[in-house]
Amino acid sequence: MPPPLRSSPSILGGDGAGGNGGERWHKWLGAGWFMRRWRLAVAGVVLTAVVVPALVVVGLWLWLRGALPDYGGTFVVPGLGAPVLVVRDSRAVPRIRAATLDDAYTALGFVHAQDRLWQMEMARRIGFGRLAEVFPVWAGDWAFRMDRSMRTLGFHRLALSSYDALALEVRKSLDAYAAGVNAWLKTRRGPLPIEFQLLGYEPEPWRPADGLVLGKLQALQLSGNFRDELLRARLLTKLSPRQVEDLFQSDPAGAPVTVAGDFSVAGDSMASLFDRVAAGLPPPLGPCLASNEWVVAGWRTTSGKPVLANDPHLAMQAPVLWYLARIETPELTLSGATVPGVPFHLLGHNGTVAWGVTITGGDTQDVFVERLDPADRSRYLAPDGPVSFETRREIIKVRGGPERTVIVQTSRHGPVLPEDSPLAVTKAAGGHVLALAFTGLSAADTTSEAYYRLNRARDWDSFTAALRLVQSPQQNFVYADTGGTIGFYAPGLVPIRARGNGLVPVPGWTGAYDWTGMVPFAALPHSVNTAGGSIVNANNAVVGPDYPYLLAAQWPESWRAQRINDLLGPSGRGGPSGLASLASSVAIQFDVVSLPARMLLPLLLPREGADTLALSKMARVAVALLRRWDGSMLRDRPEPLIFSWWLREFSRQLFAERLGPLFREYWSLRPRVIEHILTEAPSWCDRPGEPGTRTCFDLKQASLEASVRALAERHGDEPLRWRWGDEHVAVFEHPLLAQVPLLGRFFALNIPADGDGYTINQAASPISSANMPFSDVHGPGLRAVYDLADLDHSLFMISTGQSGNPLSPHYRDMVSSWRDGALVSLTATPPTAVTKTMSLLPQSR
Repeated sequence: MPPPLRSSPSILGGDGAGGNGGERWHKWLGAGWFMRRWRLAVAGVVLTAVVVPALVVVGLWLWLRGALPDYGGTFVVPGLGAPVLVVRDSRAVPRIRAATLDDAYTALGFVHAQDRLWQMEMARRIGFGRLAEVFPVWAGDWAFRMDRSMRTLGFHRLALSSYDALALEVRKSLDAYAAGVNAWLKTRRGPLPIEFQLLGYEPEPWRPADGLVLGKLQALQLSGNFRDELLRARLLTKLSPRQVEDLFQSDPAGAPVTVAGDFSVAGDSMASLFDRVAAGLPPPLGPCLASNEWVVAGWRTTSGKPVLANDPHLAMQAPVLWYLARIETPELTLSGATVPGVPFHLLGHNGTVAWGVTITGGDTQDVFVERLDPADRSRYLAPDGPVSFETRREIIKVRGGPERTVIVQTSRHGPVLPEDSPLAVTKAAGGHVLALAFTGLSAADTTSEAYYRLNRARDWDSFTAALRLVQSPQQNFVYADTGGTIGFYAPGLVPIRARGNGLVPVPGWTGAYDWTGMVPFAALPHSVNTAGGSIVNANNAVVGPDYPYLLAAQWPESWRAQRINDLLGPSGRGGPSGLASLASSVAIQFDVVSLPARMLLPLLLPREGADTLALSKMARVAVALLRRWDGSMLRDRPEPLIFSWWLREFSRQLFAERLGPLFREYWSLRPRVIEHILTEAPSWCDRPGEPGTRTCFDLKQASLEASVRALAERHGDEPLRWRWGDEHVAVFEHPLLAQVPLLGRFFALNIPADGDGYTINQAASPISSANMPFSDVHGPGLRAVYDLADLDHSLFMISTGQSGNPLSPHYRDMVSSWRDGALVSLTATPPTAVTKTMSLLPQSR
């Protein structure tokens, strides 16, 4: 209510008799008074609903920005023997200058923790099987299933025992690195990164063996054969062996694809067992096979010294796996790619030797079907009679729920794979379980020591001596040194099988398929100073049919390797002089010609004339575009989008009904399979159970029309305006923040990209995705090129940025450069004037 009317000059103004002041008062009493009150109310609401939350958000933002590290400070670091200088360039790439390598490793642990603590913590928790204790139970059971799998494999226990098996100097380096990580945890001057704030916990100290757990995870991710075995076994319950052979055309001609043995037992269904185990597995850690590497001898290069190029491909994520760093000590200088959590350079050069890595694809996993003892299910059958499982009990803590007990049992072949129950073995409905044999389950794994010694190699002999220590995963190393030597070696443990080819699960109770040993190191594929002057690998087969051992019965398709060889040519052409160079190798890394597209288009396109005229107008325009296309997967062109969508739809119509629930697990573009069906196995184009009712021509036409309709719905009905980059977007998602509403979109790093899953500039897509089937989710997170004539000016690029903190300017500052072909050098003196210098000092005594 307004105040009572009084005759007061102090209120009415004027002479107090109701002049102009009174008129103003009456106006205030009328509509104006209510409007003022309304405005005050609205202002209060705005203040409460908008301004205060905005101030809170700004305050929270500023507080979280306090977690950004001080790149220019001075810190006391226990364990250092002498001061260490860390100089970061404009992209936050550190140059670490130390008196000893162990001091340098301490500093590397410090800067890794500054920039990538959450990445290190997440990987460690995955390997330990301790995700469920920090991710709330309402987020789903994925964390528990991941924990159960890791506890089953026992990576934490294996890492601890492997640490004890390493040489003393290697353990000292791991100790020094852990000291650096923990020094940052103790001296940090702001809050922990945002991920810890969201989940509400603090990390435990870093232990020297923790980095070995990360190595175990890498070995598992890059050795995914057992999932393929399960898929084949499940397909064989629906299709004939010949049909399954049709579906995997990268196999050698005539390779047998049959379930090795009779598993049928009264009351037990193998199909059900395979399905139960598949259902119990967590999502894979990521796609496993794709990388490029090549090395060209000096007599074929412009500098007269070898040129080496490498771009390992992994799942896209933010931050990327790799972290660039340069270490300088009186005894050794190292430049290249590290992985946060590990002190050694996994890829790079040491001033004398440069090396690169791709995955071999050797089959180092087998699934054995163990037959349970009918009289005692805590035992299983072996060639000499029943044997007891080794059994241990694992307690998994679950945030927001009761802790859960997992019974882990191990046979003579390996750990029993969990089914869709945490007590899989004791609750097995039938008479069998599945056990995994895997070379990555060694309790004395020396792979980390191999990298320690590889970092110090000075020639081919010391390099190969280091590779003898590699156990898992098996990888292809290319080598070059300043003396002009080039070489290749594929080290790692590869089993020798008494029988079988590793494509499907095998009986464990007979002993007929047991591993009898490992391929000798000297017999593993290798070459030095080849007569042709170049070595190329892009995950293609490393041996031919005459090789005396079985490395793998199935190899990835060789499209990228073929294209690299074509571009290098017999004389290494690529530069103006026809010889290989740093620049020409960078250009090859960014090549986007799809050889599968060039192969398949003549098989897919309708003949000119009546076949083309029978199509709709949009389809005819699409066909006209494809007829003139050279197969380049450029983001600003429509042809790559039309071709890829058409191939996807053709595959869906071809396989979906026949494969049923297994279709999505199998679904990818598979050019060799499509070629095989269109040229040699056209019966697949029939409708299931209705032979002769549909031809491959019918299927091609129908899938083309369905494709252009789908594209029109998404991008309009003018094919000339469609763009590959509208769908083919490189997506770097933060594994935690991507799941948070609003935050996920704000922190996502997305950029339209060239290439596809078969180009040298590899950019693979999740074809089975309903909403984003052609997003770019797998590719070169790192590119590196080395000219042995001037190693200090080697070129590098990672796909996101050095920092893992989404609030840092270095979280995303390399994305555009990575996409567009710019690389940076790690010279001793940063090439830019913008630097930050941090001093790490020993603790005074």
